[in-house]
Amino acid sequence: MPEFQTSPGMRDILPPESARWRRFVQVFADVVETAGYGSVISPLLEDIAVFHRVGDATDVVTKEMYDFIDKGGRHIALRPELTASVCRAFVQHRPSTPWKVWYSGSQFRYEKPQRGRFRQFDQVGIEVLGADDPYLDVEVIWLGWQFYQQLGLRQVTLLLNSLGEPDDRARYVSALQAYFDANVDALSEASRTTLAKNPLRVLDSKRREDAPLIQSAPKIADFYSEAAAAHFQAVQDGLSQVGVPFTMDPTLVRGLDYYRRTTFEFQGGTLDSAQNALGGGGRYDGLVESLGGPPTAGIGFALGLDRTLIACDDEGVFPAVSAGVDVFVVDTTGGKEALHITTQLRVAGISADRAYDNRSMKSQMKGADRSGAAVAVIIGSNEIEQGVITVRPLRGNDIQFTVARHDLIESVKKVLS
Repeated sequence: MPEFQTSPGMRDILPPESARWRRFVQVFADVVETAGYGSVISPLLEDIAVFHRVGDATDVVTKEMYDFIDKGGRHIALRPELTASVCRAFVQHRPSTPWKVWYSGSQFRYEKPQRGRFRQFDQVGIEVLGADDPYLDVEVIWLGWQFYQQLGLRQVTLLLNSLGEPDDRARYVSALQAYFDANVDALSEASRTTLAKNPLRVLDSKRREDAPLIQSAPKIADFYSEAAAAHFQAVQDGLSQVGVPFTMDPTLVRGLDYYRRTTFEFQGGTLDSAQNALGGGGRYDGLVESLGGPPTAGIGFALGLDRTLIACDDEGVFPAVSAGVDVFVVDTTGGKEALHITTQLRVAGISADRAYDNRSMKSQMKGADRSGAAVAVIIGSNEIEQGVITVRPLRGNDIQFTVARHDLIESVKKVLS
């Protein structure tokens, strides 16, 4: 066993899987940029107080953050999520609104590694700050749905809920507290601990012994104000209008305390029910204000790369594809000619690779086959004497031919086309 390995919950992403990660992000960018979202790149490190704003009762804050004192005496943390970072950036830079941004990158949480969950994990997501329109909620959800469609996923379910206005939520939390207090002996030990911090988070429990009590708990819809009910109805009507199917889930509260009004979650139908969330989000009006900014509406989502790719594998879509190259250069004269020819090809926009260490013709042709190249370009002493280069198609029935050196690029392009 090697002396040095990755830390628990961390891993190396090697080709061709790494190329699939890049394509994943590119597909996401292509979808959301059609709606006017621009890329934002946030630092990995933030003042730990930024993440305290997501909710001191959440496991993300109380148990899972990688935090430390840096050499300047500042208490900082590796980002466990990106919404708070984006809101901090909004407060710091004050861009014009509505501010529509998308992101991708790694987050860090010290939690138990399992299938589809790592301590360093990647997400893509969008955030919109400065608009309170329910049809913006529809746009945001539709973009997430459209992304899954573009990947080829068909077994995705959208769960939808609303947590109402802050006053609605406060009255609902009081009702939940009274209900769970009256039935505390029926709760799991873990949920009793959660109840002492935030009764709303008990609804997130996936433990079998909690399910009957949660099913009979008060419903948030009974506490909506007129404005909250109207906003949520507009979201539902808008989703129906744009053809996004959804399932109402009154227990959906998501994992962070900053959500209010619209909340939603995308679930993978092929995944285990306890770990089937592919991603989700909702409204977080008030988060910007808690970070020192002006009162600002906000909505967004984050989608997990790992679980989504597991769902893709389960459904047999969006596979990893070996990169390969267009041309492989075989040089039996020492390697200097290969250096020149590969450079010519690459400058012309043709991907090219070659062998090294002056290997035999047979060995180099094996390398050409392994590379996935469509064409081998061969140069030996005979070609040098005659001022030509041999072009050998590798993936069809075409026969090899020779061309003058100055005609190589044009000839290779014809073969590739």
